[in-house]
Amino acid sequence: MRVDQFDFDLPEDRIALHPVEPRDSARLLVVGPDGSLDDRVVTDLFEILQPGDVLVVNDTRVIPAELTGTRVRGDSRRRVAFNLHKRVDAETWLAFARPAKVLAKGDLLELGKGRRRLNAEVAGRGEAGEVKLKFELSGARLDEAIKASGAMPLPPYIEGKRETEARDEIDYQTVYATVEGAVAAPTAGLHFTEKLLQELALKGVSVERLTLHVGAGTFLPVKAEDTAEHKMHAEWGEITQAVAERISAAKAKGGRVVAVGTTSMRLLESAARATGELQPFMGETDIFITPGFDFRVVDVLMTNFHLPRSTLFMLVSAFSGLETMRRAYKHAIESGYRFYSYGDASLLFRAQNP
Repeated sequence: MRVDQFDFDLPEDRIALHPVEPRDSARLLVVGPDGSLDDRVVTDLFEILQPGDVLVVNDTRVIPAELTGTRVRGDSRRRVAFNLHKRVDAETWLAFARPAKVLAKGDLLELGKGRRRLNAEVAGRGEAGEVKLKFELSGARLDEAIKASGAMPLPPYIEGKRETEARDEIDYQTVYATVEGAVAAPTAGLHFTEKLLQELALKGVSVERLTLHVGAGTFLPVKAEDTAEHKMHAEWGEITQAVAERISAAKAKGGRVVAVGTTSMRLLESAARATGELQPFMGETDIFITPGFDFRVVDVLMTNFHLPRSTLFMLVSAFSGLETMRRAYKHAIESGYRFYSYGDASLLFRAQNP
């Protein structure tokens, strides 16, 4: 499909720079299977979800993956910044660099400040500003050094409008984040509070956890003119045997599988691609969901509002129908919904005829 079919105009003032408080007071646009639109709030999930439904959340935890420092090349020194986005091995990360054009293989890097300094070398360069960084430290020592030296990697559409704040360390993590490794938050999950999760559990809605480490590639623009020409960045994920069995059992009993976030959906559908049934999964996925995709697992998707021409807007259009999502986004913009990572949410039911 042509990428321009997924374009729309979004006023700058619709981009949320901070989340609402409390988290679960955000607005929720419910898109029914027939394309109907209903303006609700996140706490209404207690009314909308039913006993036997299973809420599937992504428990990845964002690491402070934004590193700034100095490129050293002989007597030449230059300020540079990096967003780590994928670990290669114990001492090597792939990262997006700013400015990438000043870097070459073999350049030395001094990242962080003072006693928190972290040394690395540019071990290679790729496309779109991507570089391979080889650090002096490795394993757990490198992890701790990144925590000490790095900052929370806010999305570029927020970072370009304000400085990172201390509150982002809490705001940009889900309340159930436990498995470190993401460099971007699974943002639909930011709307949940412990109280809301407890209320849903008491109602009989089960909560299951999977892990998909979100990469910074999720923010890269689609530069191809046709979706068939776009290549997704791979991300690592895991669904355990026990979780797969419990989700399948709930679905067999008539419960709906409610994916919290596109990351949860992508991993669930990746794990069902081989057989058509949900299976345990561990490894990388580069699944690219566009209209025409055959959904096997997910019945309902909770997600934020996404960028024009993005792979995520393509995904929601595949799930609920392109024309329905165009109409839903038009309604959201005209009704003052807040967009992107710190914005409001939508609850999408799989279209009857996507």
